[in-house]
Amino acid sequence: MIDLKMLTENPDLYRASQRARGADESLIDQLIEADAARRETIATFERLRAEQNAFSKKVGQAKGEERAALLAEVKELAASVKSAQAEADAAAATSVALQRSIPNLIIDGIPAGGEDDFTVLKHVGTPRDFAAEGFEPLDHLQIAEKLDAIDMERGAKVSGSRFYFLKGIGARLEIAMMNMALDVAMEHGFIPMITPTLVRPETMQGTGFDVEHDDEIYKLERDDLYLVGTSEVALAGYHANEIMDLSDGPIRYAGWSSCYRREAGSAGKDTRGIIRVHQFNKLEMFIYTSVENAEAEHEKLLAMEEDMLGRMELAYRVIDTAAGDLGMSAARKFDCEAWVPTQETFRELTSTSNCTTFQARRLNIREREIVDGKPGKTRAVATLNGTLATTRWIVAILETHQNSDGTVNVPKALQPYLGGLEVLR
Repeated sequence: MIDLKMLTENPDLYRASQRARGADESLIDQLIEADAARRETIATFERLRAEQNAFSKKVGQAKGEERAALLAEVKELAASVKSAQAEADAAAATSVALQRSIPNLIIDGIPAGGEDDFTVLKHVGTPRDFAAEGFEPLDHLQIAEKLDAIDMERGAKVSGSRFYFLKGIGARLEIAMMNMALDVAMEHGFIPMITPTLVRPETMQGTGFDVEHDDEIYKLERDDLYLVGTSEVALAGYHANEIMDLSDGPIRYAGWSSCYRREAGSAGKDTRGIIRVHQFNKLEMFIYTSVENAEAEHEKLLAMEEDMLGRMELAYRVIDTAAGDLGMSAARKFDCEAWVPTQETFRELTSTSNCTTFQARRLNIREREIVDGKPGKTRAVATLNGTLATTRWIVAILETHQNSDGTVNVPKALQPYLGGLEVLR
């Protein structure tokens, strides 16, 4: 959650963040008032409890009628203490609920506005000109069906719409891509992790997802568990309620998992193929670091994603996502969008987010400061995440590298992961 002390000292900073997100600015003042009420009710409770303790000592020393009179007062005071405690608990609950409802403070300089207000930071590569080559490109599903690589019809028969089978070379292509991404991650010091795909509500909430109102999340009502939409959730919860040792630098994990999203509100959008589906595989990078290193780590995650796109020989652009299109936890997010020839547009393949201390505060993940070589106070760590490979990449790979005869050239960097295969037939 947001830093309450920082908010009360710099409310205008948080109002501006809410304004850039298009979120409710009044929540800032509501939280300040709720926190003041919380502190006031706690002070009242503690004063009354101190009085109760003092009276209890007097009762122990008194005798006869004096003791009887004091007992009556103690009884009345006990009722006041109980009432004050209830008020303090209610005020604290209100304050925490408001604190949890406010999204992360954005990093200064990111674009304000909504989904279409992003800033393009760079273009890399040139989209392939199929007209100059003399043939009309097929879309990824047409290519995949020729290769017998994707079966949407039987996916729908078995599980419903937006499900699919990756088959033969389609399955091999995804496994090759994921293995390559894992190798890249390990080259950069990431620890491989195969993570749970079912998590408890406190883990989902701690990561920044609204389990009560987020229609994207699948829930198992009987078990009170949630299917993750990214291994970020499990990796964020991995060190919950711990004091981490970051004295040797950031701790980096690469989570391999299946992911699930309901795609609520996407009726009629991307219904063809595997661009927007309910289940997919993903290799997700996750970093725990000190606050001071967070922005530098964010740049490194982006560089790794660009490296992967380059190895796949894809034309892409990098965008700085607008504040109103950020998730609850992100203070800044970069997206890498690859060119999809048949759609004649860029589509997101990867994203990387700097969540600063937001998730760590919710999950109580801290590090101990070192002052003059000695252990000091604890403070929240920073967390970051970024996607290095996912099922959707198959769309851009098939369309970009297709040939007029329906075959597909395998990017050179990926060929060793397919046993040296150069062309998909």
